[in-house]
Amino acid sequence: MLKSHLMAARTLAVAGAALILGAGASKSAGAQQANTSHAGGHSMSTFKKPADADLKKTLTPIQYEVTQHEGTERPFQNEFWNNHEAGIYVDVVSGEVLFSSLDKYDSGTGWPSFTKPLVAENVKTKTDRSLLMSRTEVRSAHADSHLGHLFDDGPKPTGMRYCMNSASMRFIPVAKLAQEGYGEYQHLFDSVKK
Repeated sequence: MLKSHLMAARTLAVAGAALILGAGASKSAGAQQANTSHAGGHSMSTFKKPADADLKKTLTPIQYEVTQHEGTERPFQNEFWNNHEAGIYVDVVSGEVLFSSLDKYDSGTGWPSFTKPLVAENVKTKTDRSLLMSRTEVRSAHADSHLGHLFDDGPKPTGMRYCMNSASMRFIPVAKLAQEGYGEYQHLFDSVKK
């Protein structure tokens, strides 16, 4: 019971911050995308984060606010909160692989939630005390984009809830994995009914 009250309080606090931002919902699949070229095998060793001025030009206003200034988009009014298509989620700035639809679940919070990252090395955490509480912020390892927050109220087997902002990610459906340079992840979806 206490756990559900804490989750509700956290969700309300973050929703309040999102309303204060009022930056609007992220654009749909046609949104501008930053740095969509990838090194072979998705090695991020050659990735260099674009200059801030370039990010302002290539990202939508909400993508820029969320990824570069730790913003939060509105719950239930973002691109991927209710996406049930099979595929992967990558960082909107770098293209580094973050999460899989296989680990996505409906947390009831209005943001896309995952039980674990697909490539753990591409995700890092740090303590965030910005809303008068201590939370665990989730950032991409190479682009250092703010992605969302991590909570310990998720389902089994991990018990974790990676509560992410749609604006910080780009979704790549299974049918486009090879075309977009992510063919190495195709095998994860071979047993999933289409």
